[in-house]
Amino acid sequence: MIKNFVRGFGALSLALIPLLSAPAAQAAPAAEVTPLADAVGLVQVTEEDRTGYTRSKFKHWNAGDDAGDGCNTRAEVLIAEAVVAPTIEAGCKLTGGTWASYYDGQEVTSAGALDIDHMVPLAEAWDSGASTWTAARREAYANDQGADVSLVAVTARSNRQKSDQDPADWMPPSPEAQCRYVGEWVATKLRWQLTADDRELEALKVYAEGPCEDTIVRYTPAA
Repeated sequence: MIKNFVRGFGALSLALIPLLSAPAAQAAPAAEVTPLADAVGLVQVTEEDRTGYTRSKFKHWNAGDDAGDGCNTRAEVLIAEAVVAPTIEAGCKLTGGTWASYYDGQEVTSAGALDIDHMVPLAEAWDSGASTWTAARREAYANDQGADVSLVAVTARSNRQKSDQDPADWMPPSPEAQCRYVGEWVATKLRWQLTADDRELEALKVYAEGPCEDTIVRYTPAA
C-alpha cells in the first residue's frame, strides 16, 4: 500500500498583491530528486560514535504539527497514514481504522498494535551527526512530519526487530518493501545531513547498484 503521500505538505497560499509593509516571503527549500545510486554518493562517510547517547535526548512525542488538535505526533502520524480513517474520540483516542505496515506487509486494525518508527533510528542519528545538534533540533528530528518518510506506522514486531540497526544489519522482511526502504533511509539521511559508516554505505551501494537501481530518492533539506 502506498502511504498517504500528502502528509507533511501544508496548503500553499499565494498573495496576488503583497502588502508593502510585509517582508518578502522566503521560498520553501526545493525538493531534490535523484536516482538512488547518485543519492547514496551524496551521503558523507565517517566513523560512528555512540558516546553519550540516551533516547531521552530526543524529546518525543511532542504536541505535533497542530498543537491545538489535542493529538501528539504519534497520533497525528497514525491519523495521516491510516488506509481507513479511525474515529478520533476525546483526548485523541483512536478507535477503528486500518493501517498497512509496509515493512512486513501486514494489515493492522488497532492503533495500539502499531509503533511509529523513526526511519533512521534515534541512536543511529546520534551516531551520524545528531550528537552535535541542539536539543531543539533533536526534538524537531524526533517529531519530523515535514517529510512523509521520516516517521512510519508499522507493526510493533517489525519495529522492534529493526531496533537501532542500519541497512547493513536489517532490512524489511517483505522483499517488495526493500527498495522503498533503502530510498527512504537515504532520503532521511540527506534531509538531515546525517553521515554513514563504511559498512552501511557498502550495503546501500549493493541495493543501489543492483535490485534497486531504478529507485528514485526525493528529499527536502530540513530547516
